[in-house]
Amino acid sequence: KVFQAIVSCIGGDGTIYIIPKLFETALNKLMAEIQNTFKGLGLLIPYCWKKGEACVVRGSDTLWYRAKIVEVSGSTLQVQYIDRGYIESIPQCHLYPTTFYTGIPPFCIPCQLYKTLPIGNFWQQDAVDYLQELLKNEEVEIHVKELPDNPWGKLSISLYFGGMSLSSFMAYQKYCVAEDCQDIQKMGVFEGDFSPSYLLQPLPVPGETFPVTVTHLVSPKEVYICLDSSGNFANHSATERAASCDSESLNKALKWCNKIVKTLPHLTNFKKELPCLAEYVDGLWYRAKLLSVTQLVPVQILVQFVDYGTYLVAPTSRLRHIPCHLLKYPVQAVRVLLAGFRPASHDKNVERIPYSPEWSLKALWTMVDCVEGKRLSASVLTVSPEVTISLYGDDKNLVHLKLIEMGLAELDQ
Repeated sequence: KVFQAIVSCIGGDGTIYIIPKLFETALNKLMAEIQNTFKGLGLLIPYCWKKGEACVVRGSDTLWYRAKIVEVSGSTLQVQYIDRGYIESIPQCHLYPTTFYTGIPPFCIPCQLYKTLPIGNFWQQDAVDYLQELLKNEEVEIHVKELPDNPWGKLSISLYFGGMSLSSFMAYQKYCVAEDCQDIQKMGVFEGDFSPSYLLQPLPVPGETFPVTVTHLVSPKEVYICLDSSGNFANHSATERAASCDSESLNKALKWCNKIVKTLPHLTNFKKELPCLAEYVDGLWYRAKLLSVTQLVPVQILVQFVDYGTYLVAPTSRLRHIPCHLLKYPVQAVRVLLAGFRPASHDKNVERIPYSPEWSLKALWTMVDCVEGKRLSASVLTVSPEVTISLYGDDKNLVHLKLIEMGLAELDQ
C-alpha cells in the first residue's frame, strides 16, 4: 500500500511517527472535541498515576492532547502524545486522567525503515537529530512493506521524500546500511559515464490559445514563457494539466533538495549543457545547466536556470550535482520568439541592448512593463526552426502593439 503522510516526530530510538493524510480530518475533529470537553487547568489534587494510564495533557501551545503515562517519577511524569508520538516530561498539574476517547485508536503510526540497519545496531543521536531536522512536519510518501507481528509494533516501510528513498539517502550519509540501495545511484551523487540532460516541455498544438507567464526577457522579441496552471483548471488542455502537475511535483522535490543540498557534492565536471543545481541570489537552489566558463581565476561559470530562463555567473561553490530524479521533470521555461513585429528602423534612442543592438533599452523596458505580473495568453504559430508565438495581454490585444504605438517597433507581416 502507498499513501501520503505527515511525519509528526522522530523517537529517540529512531522510530518514525507518521499521521496518514487520510486521518487529518478525523484527527482535527477529535482535537476540537477535546478542547470543548477539557477547559482550564489540569488535575490539582493528589492522584496516584500508573504507567500506561490514559490521560489528556495540556501542551505548551495551551491545547489539550490525548496521551498515556510512560514513566512515573515524583511530581514529574513522562507522557507520550499518542496522536503525535513524541514523549515529554510534564508536571502533574498539566495532566488530567480520563477514560474519554480511549476507544479511538491513535492517529499516528510508529514506523521503522524496511531492511535498514543503523550503524552500531541502533540509531545514533546525530542520526536521530538529522532525521528530526529533515522530516518533522513534512509530507512524505509511505510504501508499506511489512505489517508488525502485534498491533502495537512498528510498521516496516520505505519512505520517500521528494522522490528520494530515505533508506538510501541515510545509507549514503553513512548512518545506516540499507539492503536495497539501488536508487542511491539515482540521487546523482556519483559521477557516471552517462550524459544526463533535461526533458523539453511539450507545448499545446499550433492554433490553440493557452495561458502563460513570461519569466525572462532576452529582448522584446525573444522571451521565456511558462505554461500558467492558475485559473479554471477544468478548461485547461491535457498538456497544460500535465505541465501543472509536473510544476507542483518539481516544486516539492526542489524544496526537499534545498534541505539536503549540503550533502550533495560540488561539481567537478564543467561540460557545456550539463544539468546541475545552482544557488540563486535569494539563497535557494534551482535547476540549472552550464553554459560556459567566463573566468579561470577564480573559476566563474555562466549558468542558466532552466525553469525560468534567467542567467547567472556563479563560482563553483554555488554549483552542485543534481539528483537524477529531478531530471524527470520537463524544463518549465520555453524559449520563444514573438511574431508580428520587428525593431523600429528609425528608433532614435541611443541606449541599445549590448548583446542585441537592433533593440533600444527603452523598447526592452516597455515590453517588461507589458508582460510583468500580467495574465497573458499565447498561441503557437510555428515550432521549427524556432518556436514562434503570438502573445496577448490580459486585454486580449497583442502585447507588442504598445511598442508600435510608441515608435519602438514596427509591424512585421
